[in-house]
Amino acid sequence: MPRSSNSPDWVRDRRRRIGDQIRAARLHANLTQEAVANMCQMERPGYNRIEQGHQSPTLDTLILIADAIGVPLAHLVR
Repeated sequence: MPRSSNSPDWVRDRRRRIGDQIRAARLHANLTQEAVANMCQMERPGYNRIEQGHQSPTLDTLILIADAIGVPLAHLVR
């Protein structure tokens, strides 16, 4: 996983926007962070770091999150 501190500002900004889109989709689906994290077989603090834009998820993790929330992957990374 790339270290976020070495990423250019525009990448960190984009990662935060993706986290915002994940959070909005999760809330629209009326799911908690804990529920999504459990469905993705990950710890809630790690999931929270993704939503906050502090951690870069792998593509596999994004696919799992999209499936857990019930949205197309493209919806999360627009």
